[in-house]
Amino acid sequence: RTLASTSLLLQNTTRIKGIKKMALYSTGSRLALLAYLCTALPSALAFAPRSTTTTSATNARTASTSTSLQAIGVLAKKAKQAALKEYVSAGVEDEVMEIYKSMKETMKSFDDDCDNDDDNAMGPLQQAITKRKGTITVIAEFKRTTSDPTAANGLINELYDPELLSPTFREFGAVAAAVMADERMGGCGYQDIAAFVEEQRRAQNEVPGPIPIINNDLIIDELQIARSKKEKCSACVIPYGTVSPEEFATLMRAAKAVDLEVIAAVSNAQDGQAAIDAGVRMISIVQVDGVDEKVELVEQLQAPEGRPVSFIANVQAKNNKQLQEIEEAWALRDKGFHSVWVGEALYKSGSDFTETPGAIIKSMRSKSSLKWASPKASAGRGEGAREYLGDIMM
Repeated sequence: RTLASTSLLLQNTTRIKGIKKMALYSTGSRLALLAYLCTALPSALAFAPRSTTTTSATNARTASTSTSLQAIGVLAKKAKQAALKEYVSAGVEDEVMEIYKSMKETMKSFDDDCDNDDDNAMGPLQQAITKRKGTITVIAEFKRTTSDPTAANGLINELYDPELLSPTFREFGAVAAAVMADERMGGCGYQDIAAFVEEQRRAQNEVPGPIPIINNDLIIDELQIARSKKEKCSACVIPYGTVSPEEFATLMRAAKAVDLEVIAAVSNAQDGQAAIDAGVRMISIVQVDGVDEKVELVEQLQAPEGRPVSFIANVQAKNNKQLQEIEEAWALRDKGFHSVWVGEALYKSGSDFTETPGAIIKSMRSKSSLKWASPKASAGRGEGAREYLGDIMM
């Protein structure tokens, strides 16, 4: 198993210094890129009244999709295992090793039911994303890769560096910033997390103040938890369907040992309920296509009495220059979701000053109504909608 093998490798590998990390653009790397399309990108989300006449068909589609995602998740996991072995062989930083050893010692002191303790208080990140009813918060994600097949080299065009986007996320109202810290799936690394953390630190005495940073690496091993702590992340995302229930429980304990909050990424109700039963307080709904299916998934989940669970919906970028993602955020707000996770949609308009990442974040947070307002417009012909977005920005 990944956790055991990496732990053994850490104990028995002589530290090698000065060795350059190899770029694993091999078959495993290409498989990981394929997995990215199905396991790492945010999903589109908008709500409509639930239909009771299509439950059987919905369940059949969900089962088929879950099987496909699990198969591709295995490929992504294997690629990440290879990357972790390379990282360990190249020499783990002293600070990470110290955190790792301390974390393992702390985990030994936990009892068997530590993930389901009686402390129902929200952590700082959960408090930040969970506002009063009728309000939606935004988690803004930094990534360099795109699912757009026409993009050169698979990268987002006209993307600003973390040092410029970090203050934009904060100043326009995002409650947290996430970094897809996987070179293959997101085009980012832990150095990008460090850049976000440092910029937010410099805003300590400013208004608005620093926002939490979330590590959205494909986390499958305790070592990644230690690295997240070393980079001063506030939380990390653990994909429930990619790791086994036993591995998930171990990763939860590791995060608890270093005071990291956990967001569980799930794509079906079975995984969502299992994550809640394991003690997760924040659930991110990913890779569930269709309005009815997402509504059905959330409605099937039950939290223990008195334990607050917050729901995050991933909003996927549409393959056009319209602003439908903003409407989705408004619909999610009206249906009771606590937060939206938006990544690629923030960058689809490039450097257009009327549709910058900050403008989109602020528009998603606005109080506009789906009935009386619409940001939809086609590029080059949507001056009215662009003016409307500008009005929101005022």
